[in-house]
Amino acid sequence: MSALLGLYEEIKHCQKCEIAKDRTKAVPGEGAEDADIMFIGEAPGWHEDQQGRPFVGPAGQFLDELLALINLKREQVYITNVIKTRPPVNRDPLPQEILNCRPWLDRQIELIRPRMIVTLGRYSMALFFPGKSISKIHGTAQKWDGIIYYAMYHPAAALHQQRLRETIKADMRRIPELLAQAKSIPEEKQETPPQQSSMFEV
Repeated sequence: MSALLGLYEEIKHCQKCEIAKDRTKAVPGEGAEDADIMFIGEAPGWHEDQQGRPFVGPAGQFLDELLALINLKREQVYITNVIKTRPPVNRDPLPQEILNCRPWLDRQIELIRPRMIVTLGRYSMALFFPGKSISKIHGTAQKWDGIIYYAMYHPAAALHQQRLRETIKADMRRIPELLAQAKSIPEEKQETPPQQSSMFEV
């Protein structure tokens, strides 16, 4: 069993949060174990809870469409969420739930070692760009420890606000160029690397 599959088994049996009692399936993540690009969303929804797979509902269909814009399929990238269990009635993740799930996400990043992490939505963005606003930093990239971090709106945002659809597509189209220029993107100097972000500690 690969280290990633072993991690999935641990996630499936995790009971740290109250919401674990009501889930149908945990949603660890899926994709290429050596993916160059890791997409991190917010939390599983109803469809994801039923199937145990990330981004399989309407937002996932749009994500597939976005990947096709840059000639990729989901099998070639890695897709996961900040938390691995669906919150009741699709409410926002709570700070403690994000904190409890953080070690799983950190382990996924360590195992996959992506060249680029794309944050989808504000909860994912806040882990790596603390204190920033998604409306101001979407479509921008920063680099820490050799990984490019790139902020985008969540695909679900386009389902609620059609005007964001073209914005999200434009941001997606920048990804190949950023990867090609990875070596020339300067490293950010900051005291706290994004993986150690403690903004959600309670």
